Amino acid sequence: MSPRNRMRRSAEFGLVMRKGRRAGRESLGVILLAPGTPGTDPPRVGFVVSKAVGGAVVRKRVQRRLRHLMRDRIASLEPGSLLVVRAKPAAARLGYETLAEHLDGALAAARRPRSGAARRRKGRGGDHQADR
Repeated sequence: MSPRNRMRRSAEFGLVMRKGRRAGRESLGVILLAPGTPGTDPPRVGFVVSKAVGGAVVRKRVQRRLRHLMRDRIASLEPGSLLVVRAKPAAARLGYETLAEHLDGALAAARRPRSGAARRRKGRGGDHQADR
């Protein structure tokens, strides 16, 4: 992946984590923040692979696989969009093809328009507005 397509600043990661659209699979999660207005900036991708995934060698292998998979998919992102790919511990045990399927599924879900139903939120004791 080109350096201009990599997200490196902590502020960008924080913005995506706060405002982005989330989707996940058993081995990874993606958070996509589409640009407010169409821009000319290239799409940028950042990776989060925590110590829960494994030791340093395992984490680096997972990160390299994800980076390689995103290299082919970066062109499908809207210009100016920011994407964070978070590896879960299961990513260390999966093969390349399975990881690619999970990434494709999560990206498709993050791009999918939201339905008309209200978004579920985690609350205290399962107290939801619809239950009242």
